[in-house]
Amino acid sequence: MDKQKIIFSGIKPSGEMHIGHYIGAISQWVDMQKKYNCIFSIVDYHAITVKQDPEILRKRILEIAKIYLAAGIDPKKSIIFQQSAIPAHTELAWILNCYGARIADLNKMTQFKDKAGKNQESVSVGLYDYPVLMAADILLYDTDIVPVGEDQKQHVELARDIAKRFNNEFGEVFKTPQAMIKKEGARIMSLLDPQKKMSKSEHNQNNSIALLDDLEVARKKIMRAITDSGTTIEYDPENKPALSNLLTIYALLGNREIPRLVKDYQGKGYGEFKKDLAEVVVKFLANFQNKYNSISDDEVFKILEAGKEKMLKISEEKMKKLRKLIGVR
Repeated sequence: MDKQKIIFSGIKPSGEMHIGHYIGAISQWVDMQKKYNCIFSIVDYHAITVKQDPEILRKRILEIAKIYLAAGIDPKKSIIFQQSAIPAHTELAWILNCYGARIADLNKMTQFKDKAGKNQESVSVGLYDYPVLMAADILLYDTDIVPVGEDQKQHVELARDIAKRFNNEFGEVFKTPQAMIKKEGARIMSLLDPQKKMSKSEHNQNNSIALLDDLEVARKKIMRAITDSGTTIEYDPENKPALSNLLTIYALLGNREIPRLVKDYQGKGYGEFKKDLAEVVVKFLANFQNKYNSISDDEVFKILEAGKEKMLKISEEKMKKLRKLIGVR
């Protein structure tokens, strides 16, 4: 690796990828390739913190790799790899469990509380401990910057805390990464409830638009999306959260400025606005899906294998040093 700053991020292959993932994460990654040394993983071990169908999981892994490529992640500029192909991720997670991670840290993780709900005593240890695996993902590659949504910032802070504790005991072994949070569009909200983030785990699929949705299905979802009281097109996240969310989607998928959109729709109704937004979304999805469908499974396998070879070499260098430090070699 060269001396450019290193970016690391990844997506779990569970559920369908939607436009919120594209706007809030993947589209940023494409731009980051120009100035950073980028590593993008398909974090499949994070997916199995909840039960997965093995065949569907294998399909999703390929699907996410194709989505990366269709979005513009260039394997000549960035490394794309599958987390489970690199044994050092889980090995380092165990070491960090023993050196650096604390029960008190994991008890504060709000995402665990949200996902486990009232069943905290019966969920898997993996769901509780996956923030340590995420820390291992980040620290293994001397990551400088981790692009995340606001809801993931807590996990980067944990990685920083673990790195500092480990370094205090063994010297400067790990870099302390910084979170990078995109403000505009970082949280695309549900089409049915603007108080909730657009989610691939919601039972009602009308809350989100999947990147691989049928175009007419996507159009109908936009037309069914809730709006706020009143009739004027305004960007006001506090008082008009549903409309503001739709304006954000329009601006970012249609390459428009929100103030200009608001001006253009003065005197026009919600129906006309949503009809136009539906056209923007359908055009974006059509272009994206054409690129996605042009990528073969064989091409993906070759790219993942190349990524695996690069990451095995990098990770093993780090692990040799770590094993010696803690005394197991």
